[in-house]
Amino acid sequence: MRIRQILPAGLLFAATLLAENKVIHPKQFPQGRPFSPGILAGGTLYVAGQTGQDLATGKIPDNFEAEVKATLDNIGFVLKEAGMGFEDAVTVSVFLTDMELFQRMNAVYTTYFKTKRPARTTVGVAKLVGVAKIEITVTAHK
Repeated sequence: MRIRQILPAGLLFAATLLAENKVIHPKQFPQGRPFSPGILAGGTLYVAGQTGQDLATGKIPDNFEAEVKATLDNIGFVLKEAGMGFEDAVTVSVFLTDMELFQRMNAVYTTYFKTKRPARTTVGVAKLVGVAKIEITVTAHK
Protein backbone atom coordinates (compact mmCIF):
# COMPACT_ATOMS: atom_id res chain seq x y z
CA MET A 1 0.00 0.00 0.00
CA ARG A 2 2.82 2.42 0.83
CA ILE A 3 4.42 1.90 -2.62
CA ARG A 4 1.17 3.04 -4.27
CA GLN A 5 1.40 6.31 -2.40
CA ILE A 6 5.09 6.90 -3.05
CA LEU A 7 5.13 5.94 -6.73
CA PRO A 8 2.77 8.69 -8.01
CA ALA A 9 4.63 11.34 -5.99
CA GLY A 10 7.95 10.09 -7.36
CA LEU A 11 6.67 10.12 -10.92
CA LEU A 12 5.35 13.67 -10.50
CA PHE A 13 8.71 14.79 -9.11
CA ALA A 14 10.58 13.09 -11.98
CA ALA A 15 8.26 14.66 -14.55
CA THR A 16 8.92 18.10 -13.04
CA LEU A 17 12.65 17.56 -13.26
CA LEU A 18 12.37 16.47 -16.89
CA ALA A 19 10.09 19.34 -17.90
CA GLU A 20 11.80 21.69 -20.32
CA ASN A 21 12.43 25.26 -19.31
CA LYS A 22 10.24 27.64 -21.27
CA VAL A 23 11.45 31.13 -22.12
CA ILE A 24 8.87 33.79 -21.27
CA HIS A 25 9.35 36.77 -23.56
CA PRO A 26 6.39 39.20 -23.66
CA LYS A 27 5.98 41.12 -26.91
CA GLN A 28 6.63 44.40 -25.06
CA PHE A 29 10.25 43.38 -24.36
CA PRO A 30 12.97 44.11 -26.88
CA GLN A 31 14.67 41.19 -28.62
CA GLY A 32 18.40 40.55 -28.55
CA ARG A 33 19.09 41.02 -24.85
CA PRO A 34 21.67 38.63 -23.33
CA PHE A 35 19.03 37.21 -20.93
CA SER A 36 15.40 36.10 -20.92
CA PRO A 37 12.76 38.22 -19.16
CA GLY A 38 11.49 35.04 -17.52
CA ILE A 39 11.97 31.29 -17.39
CA LEU A 40 9.13 28.91 -16.55
CA ALA A 41 10.38 25.63 -15.09
CA GLY A 42 8.04 23.03 -13.65
CA GLY A 43 5.30 25.50 -12.73
CA THR A 44 7.74 28.01 -11.22
CA LEU A 45 8.44 31.31 -12.97
CA TYR A 46 11.75 33.06 -12.46
CA VAL A 47 11.50 36.72 -13.50
CA ALA A 48 14.80 38.38 -14.38
CA GLY A 49 15.66 41.54 -12.48
CA GLN A 50 13.57 44.38 -13.87
CA THR A 51 14.12 48.11 -13.69
CA GLY A 52 11.72 50.94 -14.47
CA GLN A 53 13.11 51.25 -17.97
CA ASP A 54 10.50 52.13 -20.56
CA LEU A 55 10.58 49.08 -22.82
CA ALA A 56 10.09 51.13 -25.99
CA THR A 57 12.46 54.05 -25.34
CA GLY A 58 14.88 52.63 -22.76
CA LYS A 59 14.39 55.70 -20.54
CA ILE A 60 13.93 55.52 -16.78
CA PRO A 61 11.46 57.99 -15.21
CA ASP A 62 12.93 60.88 -13.21
CA ASN A 63 10.26 60.48 -10.52
CA PHE A 64 11.07 57.59 -8.14
CA GLU A 65 7.46 56.47 -7.63
CA ALA A 66 6.98 56.37 -11.42
CA GLU A 67 10.18 54.30 -11.66
CA VAL A 68 8.88 51.78 -9.09
CA LYS A 69 5.53 51.59 -10.92
CA ALA A 70 7.25 51.03 -14.28
CA THR A 71 9.45 48.34 -12.70
CA LEU A 72 6.41 46.51 -11.36
CA ASP A 73 4.52 46.98 -14.64
CA ASN A 74 7.45 45.32 -16.47
CA ILE A 75 7.27 42.41 -14.02
CA GLY A 76 3.52 42.26 -14.61
CA PHE A 77 4.08 41.74 -18.36
CA VAL A 78 6.26 38.69 -17.63
CA LEU A 79 3.82 37.29 -15.06
CA LYS A 80 0.88 37.73 -17.45
CA GLU A 81 2.74 36.10 -20.36
CA ALA A 82 3.28 33.06 -18.12
CA GLY A 83 -0.40 32.97 -17.13
CA MET A 84 0.26 34.32 -13.65
CA GLY A 85 -0.30 37.46 -11.62
CA PHE A 86 1.20 39.25 -8.65
CA GLU A 87 -0.82 36.98 -6.35
CA ASP A 88 1.29 34.04 -7.56
CA ALA A 89 4.58 35.59 -6.39
CA VAL A 90 6.29 33.63 -3.63
CA THR A 91 9.55 35.57 -3.26
CA VAL A 92 10.66 39.05 -4.22
CA SER A 93 14.10 40.65 -4.07
CA VAL A 94 14.30 44.44 -4.17
CA PHE A 95 17.57 46.25 -4.81
CA LEU A 96 17.71 49.97 -3.95
CA THR A 97 20.58 52.38 -4.56
CA ASP A 98 19.34 54.52 -1.66
CA MET A 99 17.74 52.88 1.39
CA GLU A 100 16.17 56.27 2.22
CA LEU A 101 13.75 55.42 -0.62
CA PHE A 102 12.50 52.30 1.21
CA GLN A 103 9.19 53.74 2.47
CA ARG A 104 8.46 55.40 -0.87
CA MET A 105 9.09 52.06 -2.61
CA ASN A 106 6.75 50.31 -0.16
CA ALA A 107 3.96 52.81 -0.85
CA VAL A 108 3.92 51.76 -4.53
CA TYR A 109 4.82 48.09 -3.91
CA THR A 110 1.76 47.49 -1.70
CA THR A 111 -0.56 48.63 -4.50
CA TYR A 112 0.65 45.65 -6.57
CA PHE A 113 1.04 43.07 -3.81
CA LYS A 114 -2.24 43.73 -2.00
CA THR A 115 -2.89 40.46 -0.19
CA LYS A 116 -1.02 37.20 0.27
CA ARG A 117 2.22 39.14 0.05
CA PRO A 118 5.32 37.15 -0.91
CA ALA A 119 8.44 36.73 1.18
CA ARG A 120 10.74 39.63 0.41
CA THR A 121 14.34 40.73 0.77
CA THR A 122 15.38 44.35 0.28
CA VAL A 123 19.06 45.13 -0.24
CA GLY A 124 20.90 48.42 -0.52
CA VAL A 125 23.38 48.45 -3.42
CA ALA A 126 25.94 50.97 -4.63
CA LYS A 127 24.81 51.08 -8.27
CA LEU A 128 22.43 49.52 -10.76
CA VAL A 129 22.40 49.60 -14.58
CA GLY A 130 22.36 53.13 -15.95
CA VAL A 131 20.54 55.57 -13.69
CA ALA A 132 18.13 53.01 -12.20
CA LYS A 133 17.44 53.44 -8.50
CA ILE A 134 15.54 50.15 -8.15
CA GLU A 135 15.65 46.64 -9.56
CA ILE A 136 13.25 43.87 -8.60
CA THR A 137 13.29 40.13 -9.26
CA VAL A 138 10.37 37.77 -8.60
CA THR A 139 9.84 34.05 -8.29
CA ALA A 140 6.23 32.94 -8.79
CA HIS A 141 4.47 29.60 -8.68
CA LYS A 142 1.00 28.56 -9.80
